[in-house]
Formats: sequence, structure tokens, C-alpha cells
Amino acid sequence: MLLSELLAADRVRVPLRSQTKDDLLRELVELATAGREGVAVDAILDSVRQREQVLSTGIGGGIAIPHGKTSQIDQLVMAAGVCERPVEFDALDGQPVELLFLLVGPESAAGAHVKALSRISRLLRRDALREGLRTVRSGDEFLQLIRESEAN
Repeated sequence: MLLSELLAADRVRVPLRSQTKDDLLRELVELATAGREGVAVDAILDSVRQREQVLSTGIGGGIAIPHGKTSQIDQLVMAAGVCERPVEFDALDGQPVELLFLLVGPESAAGAHVKALSRISRLLRRDALREGLRTVRSGDEFLQLIRESEAN
């Protein structure tokens, strides 16, 4: 599974507008679900918030990977963004976040969900990718860096 297949440039925001954790979660859910008829944004947001209550998805190194499972969506959907200024996110290392990847999907896609989370995590271990993503100026540039990283 390639992240570039789950992510589209119109679901990447550079920079993200929000400056609090909860506002970032809402912004990313709205971005992920834009153009989808009949999708209950608040229900999806609740599933992501519930997951955050278990343990912060701020994994350290300025990265957060909020995610949730919900009956409101019939396939995996991803959104991403870069904060203009780091935002406090209750991350595991206590540091604010700058790079965010949101993943939401149906309960029935649990296996694919875990694979996608693992893929994000593995790619973001690359210092050059993290640094490159922090300096992009558009969703197209962000997605291009992901594609290049997946090709290597």
C-alpha cells in the first residue's frame, strides 16, 4: 500500500490554519471529507478524539498521526498538513508537532488501517523526508516528496 495512493494534493494543507490540537483534528477531518456527500464530520471527529483519549498520536519528532475508525466512511481516507508554527499536541516526547497525517476508515478495513499507519511511521523515520516536508509550500510539493520517498 502506497501513501501516495491514499493521499491527494487537495487533501494536503500547507500551512494548516489551526493553532490548537482540537482545531487541527477538526481541520484535518474536514479536509479528508471535503466533497463527500452525507458524511458526518462530527461523528468522524468523535472517533478520532476517542482514539486520542487512549494515547496521544503525537509520536514524537514533531509528528502526529491522528486516526480513527468509523461507520461514516466506506474506505480509508487520508489528509495531511504542515503547521506554520509548532502546535502543542500532548505528544509522547512532550514536543509540539508540525507534521500531521490523519487516517480515517471503516471498522471493516482494520488490516489496511494498521498497514497504512505502519507505512506512515516507517517513511517518517527518514530525516530527509521529514525535513523536506517541513519546507514545502504546497500540497503538490508535499505529495511529490511522499512519492519520491516511496520510490526509494
